[in-house]
Amino acid sequence: MRRAIGRLLGRGEREPAPAPFIVGVGHSGTTLLRLMLDAHPELTIPPETNFLPELIDLTKRGEADADEVADFIAGHRRWGDFGLDPDELRQGLRDSGDLTPRAAARTFYDLYASKQGKPRWGDKSPRYAAKMVKLGRHLPEARFIHLIRDGRDVALSRLRKRGDDPGQVAEAARKWRSRIERARKRSPKLSHYTEARFEELITDTEPTLRRICEFSQLEWDPAILRYHEKSEERLAEMAHALPAKEGKERKASAEVLAERRAKRHQLVTEPPKAERLAVWKRKMTPECLAAFEAEAGGLLAELGYELGASEPARA
Repeated sequence: MRRAIGRLLGRGEREPAPAPFIVGVGHSGTTLLRLMLDAHPELTIPPETNFLPELIDLTKRGEADADEVADFIAGHRRWGDFGLDPDELRQGLRDSGDLTPRAAARTFYDLYASKQGKPRWGDKSPRYAAKMVKLGRHLPEARFIHLIRDGRDVALSRLRKRGDDPGQVAEAARKWRSRIERARKRSPKLSHYTEARFEELITDTEPTLRRICEFSQLEWDPAILRYHEKSEERLAEMAHALPAKEGKERKASAEVLAERRAKRHQLVTEPPKAERLAVWKRKMTPECLAAFEAEAGGLLAELGYELGASEPARA
């Protein structure tokens, strides 16, 4: 019988098994990879957490008590996605003893994994690409998987109706280039870091996932390839509107926001489709293509992506 990998510590404690942390620029396919790995019978990955850096700050001095930490986590705008009982979290934090960042984070993830009936957990929060060093310092089990997608397709996905504005596309290119370059610059400081391409996840699915499983010390299971059979059920966790960000007004009803959120992830309920690749060739105007490649053509070429603008891209 397969068991979760873990190293025994003193007093019968077990160091958690390696935990895959999926990071990257938003709209790069991180939800797809999350659902693929989540389909493994031993691993679950919750919706985006986004609170870990602040949780570390709250607990790193060892002065926060269980009630304070529980109130912080349960008060986060993403809390409703996890389907957890705040009282169970509070009790788990009390039982964990010293509330270090490591203990507090593991208590949350262990509770979520228990509710899913699985022994191992991971995370998928694209914004953690900027916090990998901090997270790795406090959660040594974290295995960072940086998922990269052609930035022109990222821009089209992100901008939607504004995708024909060269100025907006140029700004999206700057952000895409900057976030990838900063993540790669941090990678030598990490004990466990790898990169994967969205395009390979679509066209070379099994070999790519096998490599990611090996990196995460997760035994291969073909259930991963059938992720789409359960993805709608897993996405039901997020079938509601997120509370407005602090200091911002809602511009639509809760029903409309929930519908938009569900529609955004609709494609991950289907098997991988090659039509999701190189969308820029069909939908990006020549002006927008030139604007993107003028800002990020150098990184596109470095990553091996084909350039399409008639004018050479600026380095």
